[in-house]
Amino acid sequence: MGRPKNEGRKSRANIPWIITKFAPKSFFSEQYRSIRTNIQFSKGNQSFRSITITSPNSGEGKSTVSSNLAVVFAQLGKKVLLVDSDMRKPVQHKIFRLSNAIGMSNVLSKQFSIISSIQETGINGLSVLTSGPNPHNPSELIASETMEEFLLAVYDYYDLVLFDTPPLMAVSDSQLLASITDASILVLRSESTEIKEAIQAVDVLLMAKGKFIGTILNKKRFPNINRLKYYVY
Repeated sequence: MGRPKNEGRKSRANIPWIITKFAPKSFFSEQYRSIRTNIQFSKGNQSFRSITITSPNSGEGKSTVSSNLAVVFAQLGKKVLLVDSDMRKPVQHKIFRLSNAIGMSNVLSKQFSIISSIQETGINGLSVLTSGPNPHNPSELIASETMEEFLLAVYDYYDLVLFDTPPLMAVSDSQLLASITDASILVLRSESTEIKEAIQAVDVLLMAKGKFIGTILNKKRFPNINRLKYYVY
């Protein structure tokens, strides 16, 4: 698989969301590096090529976590592909300021090739496949053979593929992806995610064929640490 090209489309990351790029020495960025280390330790003798990142509900920070994790893995020198597989309410094209005219929905419906659809971010080693136009059948596209063919194709080029997925309790897309990717992570929001919903979401991921490797608690309030209001760990 040849190196994907941006085809002239400009990209400029969104500074407030991608703190690991624009403030790599910050307390926030260090927390993402800690998460990266924990993910690497959780592998054991396995090799994670793909990870599904989801949350029980919307607004819990999974997309911000996905983009920052993609950056810190790329900072290790890895070739990383971040896929916005939320084909209902996508956000990665906004975070990285990319075009969403062509993306995952086009690839899975075989309208465009993978190479012509992936965009560069301006961050060394990190590419993004945006969601593309909203299809009428996102769950069916993810469950299709084309999805598995897509994974096999990108494995030939990228060291790690991260999937930013829809909320787990809302639709089946995330569970489907968790079943075909190597691992899954659940993002929870402090003082927001209900314990009952968190437990239900963990149970769903544990039933998937992929390995559930843990949760990330987002937006935990620590008002006395360097005057920072929130951090992620």
